Amino acid sequence: MKSAKEMEMVLKEVCGKEIEACTYEELYTALLQYVEEESREKVAPVKGCKLYYISAEFLIGKLLSNNLINLGLYDTVKECLEAHGKSMAELEETEPEPSLGNGGLGRLAACFLDSLATLKLPGDGIGLRYHCGLFHQNFENGVQNETPDFWLGGHDWAQKTEKTYTVSLAGKDYTARLYQIAVTGYEGRTNFLNLFDLDTIDTEIIGEGISFDKTDIEKNLTLFLYPDDSDDAGRLLRIYQQYLMVSAGAQMILEECEERGSNLHDLPEYAAIQINDTHPSMVIPELIRLLGKRGIEFEEAARIVTKVCAYTNHTILAEALEKWPRHYLEQVVPQLMPIIEKLDALVRSRTQDASTAIIDGNQVVHMAHMDIHFTHSTNGVAALHTEILKNSELRNFYQLYPEKFNNKTNGITFRRWLLECNPELTAMIERLIGPGFKKDASELEKLMNFVDDDAVLEELADIKRDNKKALADWLKHNQNVTVNPDSMFAVQSKRLHEYKRQQLNLLYLIHQYFEIRAGHTPAAPVTAVFGAKAAPAYTIAKDIIHALLTLSKVCESDPEVSKWLQIVFIENYNVTAAEKLIPACDLSEQISLASKEASGTGNMKFMLNGALTLGTMDGANVEIAEKVGEENIYIFGQSSAQVIRRYSHGDYCAREWYEIDANIRRAINFLTGEEMLKYGRQEHLERLKNELIGKDWFQTLPDFNAYIVRKNQAIADYAQDPKDWARRALINISRAGFFSSDRTIAEYNEEIWHLGE
Repeated sequence: MKSAKEMEMVLKEVCGKEIEACTYEELYTALLQYVEEESREKVAPVKGCKLYYISAEFLIGKLLSNNLINLGLYDTVKECLEAHGKSMAELEETEPEPSLGNGGLGRLAACFLDSLATLKLPGDGIGLRYHCGLFHQNFENGVQNETPDFWLGGHDWAQKTEKTYTVSLAGKDYTARLYQIAVTGYEGRTNFLNLFDLDTIDTEIIGEGISFDKTDIEKNLTLFLYPDDSDDAGRLLRIYQQYLMVSAGAQMILEECEERGSNLHDLPEYAAIQINDTHPSMVIPELIRLLGKRGIEFEEAARIVTKVCAYTNHTILAEALEKWPRHYLEQVVPQLMPIIEKLDALVRSRTQDASTAIIDGNQVVHMAHMDIHFTHSTNGVAALHTEILKNSELRNFYQLYPEKFNNKTNGITFRRWLLECNPELTAMIERLIGPGFKKDASELEKLMNFVDDDAVLEELADIKRDNKKALADWLKHNQNVTVNPDSMFAVQSKRLHEYKRQQLNLLYLIHQYFEIRAGHTPAAPVTAVFGAKAAPAYTIAKDIIHALLTLSKVCESDPEVSKWLQIVFIENYNVTAAEKLIPACDLSEQISLASKEASGTGNMKFMLNGALTLGTMDGANVEIAEKVGEENIYIFGQSSAQVIRRYSHGDYCAREWYEIDANIRRAINFLTGEEMLKYGRQEHLERLKNELIGKDWFQTLPDFNAYIVRKNQAIADYAQDPKDWARRALINISRAGFFSSDRTIAEYNEEIWHLGE
């Protein structure tokens, strides 16, 4: 372990001058180089089976501080910089955030890579090197605008290699180049995130906003994550992207396994492949195709691939289970269609149930069906989610393959979401129970010994207030928004989607606006914080953002309401923003419609940082409630069984709720009232109003009154007994250990992968 003095010598040698004379960019570049060298010393040879985790997204966040923590160098570097008048916080601001993911799917993949390396398990990621990510979000006139997120302009962690693989797309050969990011584990080994790209990508083809010629594949293939698929060209481009990822990845996997001694007939002894959602599904027929080129007959190749591959299902939403018209695949990947046809025929020989076919009667190819049939494991990501898959959404598959279905409740890496983003809380915990929780999160349970210690509870409350002040400063600096640190911070930060029900929060805030104006003030001032991006073509999601931004102006302009209620929308919400927001949260809003959220991981991050959860019995909220007890969480709303029953009967009518309930009617009508139209756009607000009255597919209105009651109860509890609130916050922290991604990965390995054996 280097001392601060030794670190000073390293930085001076790399930079060629005294640290005081270095810019933060120079120091960042020097540390990046140093960390990469240190990381590579922890690369270990692979013995036995190695994991390849294929995902369209890896939301890895800024890496410098995380890597320094994992290498045991963070405190040394911080001490060294401070001794020379340099700030670690300012250094961290220098680093661009890799724009390789968007939401929970990508963040989970990043946590899993961290845990694999921490547990010293051989496992690499496989994905794409997007040049502009999803998009950079900004708000103009209350509307989301999208611009390219040019994160590759300076120094970054993705190292260009000389390894290339030929990928055939629509009959034309493309050269996929491998880039690698070293993934360091906490006191563990170094694995890699392997990202593929084309040398021919040209950002100059981007026009207004994030528009570009979707047919110019050589120049656009890895420009954006999830290109707009509202037209045929966009949908085809997604297939181009997915096949580039899995074909280059499959070639790399076979090459590595052969180099380690595999004859490919024994491939399951050398490789385990985890298919993260349906985006990488084509790896199944592609591997079979590549094995066939090496002389392995189709039937054996299909058996081999089934033993190698496993599938994680992240959703029960039908639109998220990818289905491609056959003619799309025939156009982009004609070499795969004969194999997919054979796989479909094999399925039809196993069962007469046409609902499980890979190619349906409309000549549509179902990727999730192929995943379940030709992998050896299908897992859900929370206990409730897995049960819904088995008993409802994938029941016909469960009846065919009961042995394949299993649950792996998601987790988060505590190094990122506690040690890095909440050092003050980390220091308090370490002083109370020692450092073991950094490696074994279950040790947080020892904090239960302090839940009645007034001094500890007071310190915890002080830490929360410090974090709220830090967020207030960050918001002032980044968005010129002033917030009250003495208010309750109620936070809903996640992808903008109707099933996550930001619109329910919106209606509540309108209700509170009326209540405050009528003199019924809440028990404490509330700052409602949102962070979310809406997909560019998702019109209603963008309308919800517009309504929230408009309502924020309405509240701000009212001198009485503004004392009690403020609405803040974080622009371009990403990992960096999350690291500021999560430690400052008092009330974590996890209000998705029961049965629709597979798991959620934001709920775990907020819990770990001492927030109480306001949520439905959905996803991992169910397991959080079991861990903390019903008195330490605010549960409301319909059960998943009630929701599923409503859908199956088709008897939910939003208009009936609107007409019967005066409070619902008042809140919805307000969307197009004069107060909102003074600041907002009629087109957006009317469309959202009509959606809520005429459709409300995710049943916002039946949960409206229950949400008001529980949220106001939480606000009252927060205001009336701060010590008891701190006590319950500490209970949440102490029970968060189960939700470590280290635990999740250990379960995957023990029950599915069997790495290194």
